[in-house]
Amino acid sequence: MQRLRPEEISAVIKQQIEGYSVKPKLDHVGRVVWAADGIVRIHGLKEAMEGELLEFAGGIYGMVQNLEEDNVGAVLLGDSTRIKEGDLAKSTGRVVEVPVGPALTGRVVDALGRPIDDKGPILAKTFRKAEQAARGVMERSPVNTPLQTGIKAVDAMIPVGRGQRELIIGDRQTGKTAIALDTIINQKGQQVHCIYVAIGQKASTAAGIVKTLEESGAMDYTTVIVSTAADPPALQYLAPYAGCAMGEEWMEAGEDALVVYDDLSRHAAAYRTLSLLLKRPPGREAYPGDVFYLHSRLLERAARLSQKLGGGSLTALPIVETQAGDVSAYIPTNVISITDGQIYLEAEMFHAGIRPAINPGLSVSRVGGAAQTRAMKKIAAPLRTELAQYRELSAFSQFGSELEAEARERLAQGRRIQEVFKQPQYRPLPAEYETIILYAAAGKYLLEIEPEKISSFEEELFKLVEEEYPEILQSLRQKKELEPEIEESLQQAINRCRIIFSQEQAKKAGGTR
Repeated sequence: MQRLRPEEISAVIKQQIEGYSVKPKLDHVGRVVWAADGIVRIHGLKEAMEGELLEFAGGIYGMVQNLEEDNVGAVLLGDSTRIKEGDLAKSTGRVVEVPVGPALTGRVVDALGRPIDDKGPILAKTFRKAEQAARGVMERSPVNTPLQTGIKAVDAMIPVGRGQRELIIGDRQTGKTAIALDTIINQKGQQVHCIYVAIGQKASTAAGIVKTLEESGAMDYTTVIVSTAADPPALQYLAPYAGCAMGEEWMEAGEDALVVYDDLSRHAAAYRTLSLLLKRPPGREAYPGDVFYLHSRLLERAARLSQKLGGGSLTALPIVETQAGDVSAYIPTNVISITDGQIYLEAEMFHAGIRPAINPGLSVSRVGGAAQTRAMKKIAAPLRTELAQYRELSAFSQFGSELEAEARERLAQGRRIQEVFKQPQYRPLPAEYETIILYAAAGKYLLEIEPEKISSFEEELFKLVEEEYPEILQSLRQKKELEPEIEESLQQAINRCRIIFSQEQAKKAGGTR
């Protein structure tokens, strides 16, 4: 038996040590050196990443925002009163993620995807980073498929396409949220997954919105993300990015999604609060220099993917509040320059009873007719021009000047188009019904109808078409264009309804004498 010599044993051990390349795993832990107003500064996290999730005692999380020479600045995503100087902060190695997928449909969650609707836990199988780079140009397709809002004025004059970013802008209490909710309600049966993000609203307001969606059956395909005014600014800052991530999951699965950000004015204010507390340099209106990037990196993620990537889409409807109609303020101009058009709501029109109070002169869709059905595109072209002419002439006619017959007819036509565009809240119309009444308006079939009776005539016309001309609805629903024989039938239906309606009105007038 051969005996090993000591020098041989030491050589083997030395060789084993040199070949051992596995480094021991170390937890990256820092210590809180300052804590106040939902902001903490931590010493010791030298390898922290921007946007990384940090874990504190008691299950409270934070998010890294500032990477400075001797400390890390982070915002807290929970109860800041429970964190004090000297507490430990542990790196997780992960950026902020939120649950995504079918498990969130019909649920009300906070900015981190945690349920707040008392319907039990969310058993999501997939998580996505809240912040992610937008798709490149070569991965996108042109926006050419309509996203029907069910609002006649929008679908006719300011059409929205799947994959578009259309801003809803106006003063407080002018119906901005109502347009977004009508659009969500109108997606029933359209195979569009909806996400509504409430940023900085009162809890009672958010609860009312959820109730409205439930009553209309829209929660069957909608997720609501709520970050109330009482939540930390960090959660208000994160909420729209979480909603965007949830929508992107549907888009990348080849499906269509719609996300509403209500509203980005409060989002910018929450980010300004965080930035000032983190001692970042203030700029115009005390907003930090990267406030434009704040919204551009959010809204640029809306897209229509190429067929190679599944052809899914994510449509964004951001909402921005103006002060006294000033669209030239800092945040409105930023968001206007990022989006593909805007729906401008005017306070004066709203108070005059014209609802939705859409100003056709300041509203625009940069996608235009590409996002309309062929039938709507054919009908709607003259309506915007006639409405604009009416607004100019009505202002001129107030001076009491004698008008020519042609000008009087333009006034009468414009007044009736304005009445047709009036629509009750939370009652969006299917595209085929919009086409029918807008055809009647564009063809000047309503000139004999008194303006205040247009809504009654509209109801009678829809009833007549449903009962006696169902082929019109069927053709418009399936082919989405006005074929010559269908157009002829529609003309017959409108003329017949005019006769019946005028007879009924004459009887009522006779009965009241």
